[in-house]
Amino acid sequence: MNTDIILSNLSNPTLLFFVLGIFATVLKSDLEIPASSSKFISLYLLFSIGFKGGQELAHSGLNEEILITLLVCIGLAALVPLYTFFILKRKLSVENAGAIAATYGSVSAVTFVTATLFLDTVKVTFGGHMVAAMALMEAPAIVIGVLLMRTYSSEKHEAGLGHLIKESLTNGSVLMICGSLLIGIISDAKGAEGIKPFTTDIFKGFLAIFLLEMGMVAARRFGTFRNYGLFVSLFALFIPVINGVIAVFITSMLPIEPGNRLLVATLASSASYIAVPAAMRQIAPKADPGLYIPMALGITFPFNISLGLPLYWMLIEMLPHA
Repeated sequence: MNTDIILSNLSNPTLLFFVLGIFATVLKSDLEIPASSSKFISLYLLFSIGFKGGQELAHSGLNEEILITLLVCIGLAALVPLYTFFILKRKLSVENAGAIAATYGSVSAVTFVTATLFLDTVKVTFGGHMVAAMALMEAPAIVIGVLLMRTYSSEKHEAGLGHLIKESLTNGSVLMICGSLLIGIISDAKGAEGIKPFTTDIFKGFLAIFLLEMGMVAARRFGTFRNYGLFVSLFALFIPVINGVIAVFITSMLPIEPGNRLLVATLASSASYIAVPAAMRQIAPKADPGLYIPMALGITFPFNISLGLPLYWMLIEMLPHA
């Protein structure tokens, strides 16, 4: 294992701000990011990655690799909740199993952004269409997770499939990234250059502040696992690794470039702690957010951004694409 890659990733300033947030909570500091500021920063990050991805997609156009990559990502978003639901249902309620399955089938935009910074560190390029792939993975995971929940639940639900899909697609996070992606595609290059200082130059600074808060939130919610036992902790640690490794093997058999392969693995291994919780609050109120949010944010997220990314990258280097 190449320790230089791991050490370089662990010394990334944005990741260190995440660690600072954890320490601030452990030390009971009064350090706090106002809720309004946190919401603005999260919307800014989604706007920025969506817009830049749209611009890149407009320049590159559609080709075989892009179409294959999008299909692979949608397939993974559907597969992960299907198999994880039945693992979870053995130990948890149907509602919690469905919510967690949707969480792990969906994606984390901040993990995706951290992966792009990792690629910058190792000087590897990636395609703007990967932002589109991330956006496309949100809705299928939510829909399948809730359909499984309703199929195996003993209760009747009034809301139909159309309402479920609408809730998924109109979620604020999904709408922001999809809308920004579309605007990035149709915007002319001169106009996009005019807002580049906002979309690009200050991006890493805002990400660092956002990860600072994520560290504080993760530390506050980590204790929740004591109520559910070791099972959920092991699930939150090992299932993402399995998903990431599966993605690496699948993409090794397809004409997908290394940088894009890492982002596919990152998306497959990440778990949503923004879009899915917001949707589940409305669609599945009996599912416990004190379980699926800490799993995604307290274990899966820090593992992926610290050790997961270097692990997936080393596997990709060992398994060149077709």
